[in-house]
Amino acid sequence: MATLVMRFDFRSPTFGRPMADLYAAALDMAVFAEQHSFHTVFVSEHHMSEDGYLPSPLVMAAAIAARTSRINVTVSALLVPLYDPIRLAEDLAVLDHLSRGRVSHVVAIGYRPLEYAALGRNFARRGRTLEEHIALMRRAWTGEPFEHEGRRILVRPVPYTLPHPVLFCGGSSIAAARRAARLDLPFYPQRRDKAVRDAYHDERTRLGLPRGQVIPPPTPPLYVFVSEDPEATWARIGEHLLHDARGYAAWHLEAGLDSAALEPGDSVAALRRGSVYAVLTPEDCVALLLKRPVLSVHPLCGGLPPEVGWETLHLIATKVQPALTEATRGADAAGQNM
Repeated sequence: MATLVMRFDFRSPTFGRPMADLYAAALDMAVFAEQHSFHTVFVSEHHMSEDGYLPSPLVMAAAIAARTSRINVTVSALLVPLYDPIRLAEDLAVLDHLSRGRVSHVVAIGYRPLEYAALGRNFARRGRTLEEHIALMRRAWTGEPFEHEGRRILVRPVPYTLPHPVLFCGGSSIAAARRAARLDLPFYPQRRDKAVRDAYHDERTRLGLPRGQVIPPPTPPLYVFVSEDPEATWARIGEHLLHDARGYAAWHLEAGLDSAALEPGDSVAALRRGSVYAVLTPEDCVALLLKRPVLSVHPLCGGLPPEVGWETLHLIATKVQPALTEATRGADAAGQNM
């Protein structure tokens, strides 16, 4: 069957819905996702964003975990250098118990100097800080007291998941790949790049570690909306998606990053020709899932009215999933009769 995932970042422009409405809708949607066999709910982190991009992913992850009982929750990404490592170790241990191990974290360093400046952190050494923080947190999660910088440290409770909450290491550069290898964590790259993937494996070999896991990023389209009338839906959501695309493009420009992989943000028409956002009929969505059994939805993207997101979710539950089950059953039966 298909793997269905849901994402929230709560970016909302002035013409988007109020934040309290989006937070409430997201919790209801997470419950719906669990009831309809979604695999994971992702929440993201950024700071100093005028449109309210989620700055407190652990709070939202805890709220989702409290409203659900089975679905996985992933914080992607958790910008570890922006936190005090001992307080973060405590928070992740508590969240691990609250969720009974259902919350995982893609640890990363981020790319926006503005965030580091605002929070009084050193942007230039963020990679080294991430490695130091993870080492310190792992030590803290043993539950044994130790001395650090002249202070006695004791973190309790120890995590529900042993030896520690599930961690991945994110990034899209060769440096990030080597960092993931040094941390002995699965690597979660943001783009498909053989050189980056090879750097991870090569570094593990150099360190005498067994071959590690590289989790491939999804293939396009990244975010799917399902509609009986795609033209009408594009008319409703286009400006919201354009705000989302322009926001990321501006941040990459601000950080001096290569924006070639980003969606063109000059018009809604350009977005429609791109590979990030797609509006599909239920039938086309089923056809996509028969070729690529992973579907990611972003039902509140760019501050979308929740009712638009609910349309996608209800069509997935009432039309896409039943049709996909029937198609899969038919294919299995045909295979057995050969």
